[in-house]
Amino acid sequence: MANDASTVFDLVILGGGSGGYAAALRASQLGLDVALIEKNKLGGTCLHNGCIPTKALLHAGEIADAAREGAEFGVKATFDGIDMAGVHKYKDGVVSGLYKGLQGLVASRKITYVEGEGRLSSPTSVDVNGRRYDGRHVLLATGSVPRSLPGLTIDGDRVISSDHALVLDRVPKSAIVLGGGVIGVEFASAWKSFGADVTIVEGLPHLVPAEDENSSKLLERAFRKRGIKFNLGTFFKSVEYTSDGVAVTLADGKTFEAELLLVAIGRGPVSQGLGYEEAGVAMDRGFVLVDEFCRTNVPTVSAVGDLIPTLQLAHVGFAEGILVAERLAGLSPVPIDYDGVPRVTYCHPEVASVGVSEARAKELYGADQVVTLKYNLAGNGKSKILKTAGEIKLVRVRDGAVVGVHMVGDRLGEQVGEAQLIYNWEALPAEVAQLIHAHPTQNEALGEAHLALAGKPLHSHD
Repeated sequence: MANDASTVFDLVILGGGSGGYAAALRASQLGLDVALIEKNKLGGTCLHNGCIPTKALLHAGEIADAAREGAEFGVKATFDGIDMAGVHKYKDGVVSGLYKGLQGLVASRKITYVEGEGRLSSPTSVDVNGRRYDGRHVLLATGSVPRSLPGLTIDGDRVISSDHALVLDRVPKSAIVLGGGVIGVEFASAWKSFGADVTIVEGLPHLVPAEDENSSKLLERAFRKRGIKFNLGTFFKSVEYTSDGVAVTLADGKTFEAELLLVAIGRGPVSQGLGYEEAGVAMDRGFVLVDEFCRTNVPTVSAVGDLIPTLQLAHVGFAEGILVAERLAGLSPVPIDYDGVPRVTYCHPEVASVGVSEARAKELYGADQVVTLKYNLAGNGKSKILKTAGEIKLVRVRDGAVVGVHMVGDRLGEQVGEAQLIYNWEALPAEVAQLIHAHPTQNEALGEAHLALAGKPLHSHD
């Protein structure tokens, strides 16, 4: 194959999602000559099939709920239904604007952008569109796709993935959501706001099982209040078509019927048939294995994002891409502390966290060395104004730093930034308690929780 460039690139990136394009932008900024290859659209899953469009749907759902509940605030409003064409126009407008901005950004950095399906042809080259792009280093960033289960066929009609759900031209009258993790509860929340009858099936004992158990229980309580049904602790067995939908059977014989089934059991890496194994890259169950600096076992190959077995979050891929670019440019980036990454589930109410759960803290430090505190949002003025319920739970090492912040409540995802600083800077409760938090804000609840944990509660009591 002919090389597309007269010289070898410093970095050839396969995949233009969050991890890939972040690496391209940072590497170019640091003076490296970069080729970025993407078979679909620049921005990847996050921009086109994940973070951005789903949050647009959730915001449309929030508007629908506000219209229904206007009388509670003295506002006369009526809810006449959902115009899905209008919702998609709004959603697609948000995506389109960000997409155009990202295209312009990549073009301005003089990155060689290649549209086409690439394949790793050697530890230092990628083939695409009949051409070979050679690099001193190759970064694999091919992302992930929705997963299914053995024997469970996603037909795009009655049994759908999150990709199909994002372009659904109607509000389903009823839906079963298989999977109570982030993707599942977000779609369940949006559909409920749109007027659907929703049931979540989760094989593990709690919704959002990766979160602190207290957060899971608070979300379950809120979903019950909203009329979102869920069945926990029993795994999926089979699905059959009915005359007007699907019937889902669980391992214990229990059955549920609905118009459609959304399979939301997670996402799997895109790695098959791309030449990774042939180039000698170590893999496990489709994931590319890396060290703390995102280096594979092949010296000239790195990997980031959903392709590697780290947190499947866009901002994690983004950070990993920056780490690789800075390492290749000769800087000394610090490995990512994945416990210190903020995590937000954008359902209603939101679930946000950073650091470790109470259970994990007890494993790390010993049960007698872990102290927790819960601050109820009932004592927070802004939360009262917003009519949201929930809690902030803090986890600390006895006489030491705060190692976990877990929050449930509308808009609390916006407070995870300060929580991230508290965890990553190993703050003591007394140090946070000295900071003045604006009143009335929900941010103030984070300050109040630390005041209480520092032994000087102001608006809370035992």
